[in-house]
Amino acid sequence: MDKFIYKKSAGITALSANITDFTYKKHSHKEYAIGVTLRGIQHYNLDGSLQLSYQNGVMLFNPEQVHDGMAHDETGLDYVMLYIDPQLLLEVSEKKDLVRFRTPIVYDDRLEKRIVSLGHAILSEKDEALCSELLVTLTDSLIQTDFSADNRKDNALIRKAKDMLHSNLDKVLKLDEISKELGLSKFQFIRLFKAHTGISPYQYFLNCKIERAKQLIEKNGDIYSAVAECGFVDLTHLNKHFKSVYGTTALGYMSHIN
Repeated sequence: MDKFIYKKSAGITALSANITDFTYKKHSHKEYAIGVTLRGIQHYNLDGSLQLSYQNGVMLFNPEQVHDGMAHDETGLDYVMLYIDPQLLLEVSEKKDLVRFRTPIVYDDRLEKRIVSLGHAILSEKDEALCSELLVTLTDSLIQTDFSADNRKDNALIRKAKDMLHSNLDKVLKLDEISKELGLSKFQFIRLFKAHTGISPYQYFLNCKIERAKQLIEKNGDIYSAVAECGFVDLTHLNKHFKSVYGTTALGYMSHIN
């Protein structure tokens, strides 16, 4: 049976997952996602190429890096994942600019243990001070092993489009209005956006709505305000899309976090 447990501490969300049949739809996160494959093989497509993370593999996702995910075979998959806000990582690392991971999967015993230790501390609800200290230790390992100064810049039109999408999360996506504002046809906009992000404008917009709902649930503990403020038809509508990205419903997520 597929199982997803989320907990949050020191500004970090931790996930413990056990999956056999579940498949994540193509999506991205605003945070860095850093995890370890504990059992089985993590199978996912990232930036158009297939990735396989075997046992003890450390998975490194940059913010807004589009991916899916599933167990590679019927034996299933256990893994832990940490979601860390880019600004928090900047603060901890004391760097001036956002950085990007060079490679999606590494096998590094020290890094693996530090991810698992922080994940376990958050999931077992250890003191926030301990979680913060473990985050510093983990960040030091990340900086030493696999950060790159190569921070790709979005196309200016794409940045503007993203700003427009983010500012209208409570509304229905209107491609005609956005493309007109950008001086493109609707179809030119769709192609350009997908070429730069790896995901369609609609998929990106939906992911943003789900991410925003997640933030509101964490902040207010009110699932129905998240439904209303993010423009979902009803709770069933939100739960359906939330589960496709996080493996659990919005209601289930709220019960873990709050």
